[in-house]
Formats: sequence, structure tokens, C-alpha cells
Amino acid sequence: MPNNESQRKRLRQSRARRAKNRMERSEIRTRTKRLLAMESREEANAALSELYQVIDRAARRRIIEPNAAARQKSRVARHVQSLG
Repeated sequence: MPNNESQRKRLRQSRARRAKNRMERSEIRTRTKRLLAMESREEANAALSELYQVIDRAARRRIIEPNAAARQKSRVARHVQSLG
């Protein structure tokens, strides 16, 4: 447990940041799953651009690694290209 005020504040900040980061990573996973479940190419293209924005924002803030962001974007783009 924190022993002084600055440690208490640091604990509060880190808990808030962790919750926010987890929420953002969860949003990426949720949007990815929705996109991979889509059957029509037009619908998937619209969702793809939104997913790109979310992934890029997370990579810019270092919530996920930039290489991981690139890998995820490549994976979903390949899936959209394979749709009918």
C-alpha cells in the first residue's frame, strides 16, 4: 500500500490509465471480431476504415505496439479482400 500522498496519487493514476487502456484494447478486439464475422464486402469495407482508425489511435498512444497494429490491419485487410 502507498505510504504517502504522492504514492496514493500515482496509484490512482495508474489504475485509471490501466482501465482506459484495457477498454481501448477490448474495443479493438470487439470490432475485429465483428468485422471477421461479416459476409458482405461493402459492409466490411465500412467497418474496416473505422477499425483502422481505432487501431492507429491505440498504436499512436502506445497502447499496442506499432508492429502489432500493422499486423492486425494486414490481417483484417486480407479477410476483407477475400470476401465475395
